[in-house]
Amino acid sequence: MQRYETEPGHQVQFDWGEFTYEQEGIIHKFYGFTAVLGYSRMRFVTFVKRCDTPTLIRCLMEAFEYFGGLTRSALTDRMKSVLLEMQENKPRWNPRFADFMVSIGVTARVCKPYTPQTKGKVERTVSYVKQSFWAGVTFTDLDDLNRQAHRWCERINSRVHRTTHARPVDRLEVEKLQPLPQAFAWERFATEERKVTWDGYVSYDGVLYGLPGTLHLAGTTVQVRERKGVLTVWSQGQEVFAIEKRPRSQESVPHPEQWTGIPSASAIRRAGAPLGHQQQAPQVQSRALAEYDQYCGVSAGAEVGA
Repeated sequence: MQRYETEPGHQVQFDWGEFTYEQEGIIHKFYGFTAVLGYSRMRFVTFVKRCDTPTLIRCLMEAFEYFGGLTRSALTDRMKSVLLEMQENKPRWNPRFADFMVSIGVTARVCKPYTPQTKGKVERTVSYVKQSFWAGVTFTDLDDLNRQAHRWCERINSRVHRTTHARPVDRLEVEKLQPLPQAFAWERFATEERKVTWDGYVSYDGVLYGLPGTLHLAGTTVQVRERKGVLTVWSQGQEVFAIEKRPRSQESVPHPEQWTGIPSASAIRRAGAPLGHQQQAPQVQSRALAEYDQYCGVSAGAEVGA
């Protein structure tokens, strides 16, 4: 099989893989994002719960940050998070993905159908991850899994690659990658929208986070951004708060100022505002069915129309 070699700094290849695991007798799955620099063979792996376009962009950002810079092009297959369709042999890109790639100055390319060898480096990496890392791995949650995966990347990138006969971490110095974008051009692609619940929570990755100022934020749409384990919430361009991302086992994280500004019942009374009152429902005596039949003049043997 012919090998496709690339020049330093020219190309990154990326792909998804499905990774199943068992929990309490039930089979679940994560998606593994893998990226490989074409020249140095530096590899990056991270696991997520979805493989949609916003998640793909966030994974690409993490990969470029791990590599320390940008390549001139990126090669992948015809996944829906990248490509909507082909029109007359020309790609019609997913708009959000295209906006991201144009903004960071990386040219996106898709390989021809039925030619997996054109991105064989990342194809082999997905298989290698399943055989060398995933088989037998144990973890407590997704964050723990990714910590282990990133440590694994450090180890394999420090080993001599059997094709190049050199360590990827050493060849990385020759890549001469392009500088990472400035934060303002970079971070906007890491945000997702969430609607604030009536009681002042936003849901992210299975955990409810309480927001300060529920009175003003309930029912509104806010922007949520997770970067390097920190969750930041924005409303109308202003940062609402930032918090360390919590594990799913915590379920909810109330904010100490979540109910600030919401008047109590005593305050409403003092203000003279109309105030309703709920009284206890009357207790209904329970009787035997025979008593109801006697009261209504119905006997057990009666028929309608008799």
